[in-house]
Amino acid sequence: MTSQTIDLHSAITALSCALDLVGYDEIKHGKRVAIMAFHIANHLGWPYDECLSIMHSGMLHDCGVAQMQERHNILNALEWAGAEAHAIRGAQYLQQCPPLAQFAEEVRYHHTRWEQLLTLPVSDRVRLRANLLFLVDRVDMLLVPYLNTERVLTACTDILAQLQDCAATLFSPHLLDALTVVGKSEAFWLAMEPDYLDEDLRSLGKDVAPVSLDFQAQRELARLFSRVVDAKSHYTELHSERVAAIARQLAQDFGIAGAELEQVEIAGLLHDLGKLRVSENIIDKPGKLTPDERASMQRHSYDTYRILQRVFSQSKIPLWAGFHHENLRGEGYPFKTASASQDLECRIITVADIFQALIQTRPYRRSMPLPEALQELERRVAAGELDAEVVERLKLNAESYYRLANG
Repeated sequence: MTSQTIDLHSAITALSCALDLVGYDEIKHGKRVAIMAFHIANHLGWPYDECLSIMHSGMLHDCGVAQMQERHNILNALEWAGAEAHAIRGAQYLQQCPPLAQFAEEVRYHHTRWEQLLTLPVSDRVRLRANLLFLVDRVDMLLVPYLNTERVLTACTDILAQLQDCAATLFSPHLLDALTVVGKSEAFWLAMEPDYLDEDLRSLGKDVAPVSLDFQAQRELARLFSRVVDAKSHYTELHSERVAAIARQLAQDFGIAGAELEQVEIAGLLHDLGKLRVSENIIDKPGKLTPDERASMQRHSYDTYRILQRVFSQSKIPLWAGFHHENLRGEGYPFKTASASQDLECRIITVADIFQALIQTRPYRRSMPLPEALQELERRVAAGELDAEVVERLKLNAESYYRLANG
């Protein structure tokens, strides 16, 4: 099993960037939560490793959010009915991802009142970390209207006063006192501007040692990303997992093995990461897309490519995942790359993606039976869009691939 040294800080930052695509264009909510939590923890004298850890937890705290309505709720009220749903979902995702499982319990309770946390059978450490996430998450909700303006310096006093009214109920008085002290500095608030956030995260990331992850751990990290994407719509449930399984088997049929085979599977899991930017209203639309809606959908593969470059810069995973809507005629998107410039692995993932989508029910059509799906692949081969050899390999074991497409 292949091990690879991964910059886990970059991976967590990339997931935070992806999560910020849900409903808004890079508002950097997770990054602001992360930096605020880091500074408060540092002020409280937490060990430096704990400060870095709560920063990473801050970037991951909303990994259970995939739909725009949930993001809207998060940014519009201190508390709301159903707030725990995304916390529970995010904790489940993290628990199943060994490299990030350490954050699961605090993410589970990051919308739980302090007075309730005191009654729950959790450790003091988890209790305090979860409530710190809740506190800075709500600070950011109140801060959003004033971001990137000088008004942030006049609004911060009212924000702190509003939160003090929640002492001992929503929030730990100890944490609120620390926020009040840290918040006296104008620099604390001005550092929330996007460019400064990215600079600070890059700087702090230098203190995080790379980790060596075997393929299973890498796969679970990729699976976490894919589960968030596929949760946007019940029509795409498990789509990425099934594309990855089909792509891996096709690659094996072509004699691809070792690290390259593992990277094909990871690229399959991550190929739709950029869809977090796409509204579920577009994904679930039963009729024809408008030009603007189609443009929104078409950019997702480019967003996938750019986000994955931050994590897998030394491999072809970004390329193989980002090219899944190219075609051999050079008329796909977003790069318009023709056959001569497409690796076999790109062609495999393209066929795997199309085949699984044909088998899966979508809002605009029913699930296709196997013969009909194969006919559609053949039509696209005849049109010069898909690789004939890849489609032939799939047809040789069509029933087996059909089972993979259905999970």
